[in-house]
Amino acid sequence: MSIHTNTRSNVPLLESMPAMKAEDGGLCPMREVLDRVGDSWSMLTIINLQSGPRRFNVLRRMIEGISQRMLTVTLRSLERDGLVLRTVKPTSPPEVTYALTDMGHSIAVPVGALGEWAVANRNHLRAARAAFDAAKTE
Repeated sequence: MSIHTNTRSNVPLLESMPAMKAEDGGLCPMREVLDRVGDSWSMLTIINLQSGPRRFNVLRRMIEGISQRMLTVTLRSLERDGLVLRTVKPTSPPEVTYALTDMGHSIAVPVGALGEWAVANRNHLRAARAAFDAAKTE
């Protein structure tokens, strides 16, 4: 499948990418992935696990504002999707650690690219918001 480009900038048209085409289950691959990692708790969890395995309470202290329940739900979902590995050591009490799988680590590349875009464009976004808000109050 060829990917069309925007004639103005030679940037791929996202809608023509295979990631945007619905598959058997009705969702396109991009939507399926964004449903999982598109929420801030999942991204913050992945970012905080990138440097190494963490115990639950350490991870909870690292992610400001996350509740115990939300961290539990997030870790369970990331584990289900194969991004996080949960390891239980048979001690008393059991020691549970969470770590990224190879697939979990691989998400750093696209997230890093998005982060670079954010840094490069943050001031443009702020200026656009200020101009928009100023025009609405006039």
